[in-house]
Amino acid sequence: MNDSNTIVRRSTWAWRLAASLATTALVLSGCGSGDDGKAAGPKPSAPSKSAAATTSGTASAATSGTPSAAASASSSDGDASPLTPFQADPAKVPRTKSRAEALAAAVTLKPQAWGADFRAQRPAVSTPRTVAVLDKQCRWERRGLSQGVLASLSRYSEIPAADGKGELKVSAAVTVHTSVRDADERLASTLEEPLRCRQQQVRTDERIAKLISAATPYGQGNNTYSDDQVVEIGKYLTGSGEQTYYWYVTRLGTVTLAVSVKGAKGYTDNELATYASHANVTMLNSVEFELGGKS
Repeated sequence: MNDSNTIVRRSTWAWRLAASLATTALVLSGCGSGDDGKAAGPKPSAPSKSAAATTSGTASAATSGTPSAAASASSSDGDASPLTPFQADPAKVPRTKSRAEALAAAVTLKPQAWGADFRAQRPAVSTPRTVAVLDKQCRWERRGLSQGVLASLSRYSEIPAADGKGELKVSAAVTVHTSVRDADERLASTLEEPLRCRQQQVRTDERIAKLISAATPYGQGNNTYSDDQVVEIGKYLTGSGEQTYYWYVTRLGTVTLAVSVKGAKGYTDNELATYASHANVTMLNSVEFELGGKS
């Protein structure tokens, strides 16, 4: 994994991922809210059949030809399909909760991996053997692992307020699924959530609103680095005001990676996108290293 070809490929990943995220952000920003406060529906290529069925009124792409749908249909046992940028070593793909937990712990970014100025939030990590769920009241909460999930871990980091800048909060999460189909369904749910809950309660004093999302399956746009990706953009609301909010969920095989960046005073959208892009690239590289496959 440390030869010159790998280094070149990872460098290419970085700029392609940054370009892909920037393009998606630009497209989504064009779907901004109107005078009635409702955002225009995005027109993404759905990552799975269930996503398209739910978003049929707003999604324009048919699912039968999407790479992610094909991957789910052809690889329900957790192995990667031919339509993928990465082939994992089947012997290293987690099949048990203990191995999945070890993978999640190795891949999920710690504060120092975000940058020198970051420190751990309080709490710093999620409750063991739980997964984040958006309930019927549009509130995020941790629940016991759902069917199809072997392990899930979130780590929360921040840059403290200083020098006229606000407190910047970020999170990194890794969820290891029992199969590609289960991981693909997670991407479908992510795409649907802004349609179901335009405003979501993150914590007691934190909300996100004006949410819109779009998907970029492997082979579309600049996505040559993951099986599928959903980008969600909105506004982060606290008692101190409104800031930009980014959430990227990326799938590689049976693993989904999630990165959230909650904007703060003094930080530009480009800076926020750079943090998210760096986090995605770092965790994608880690998944490849841990699963020891060939791409």
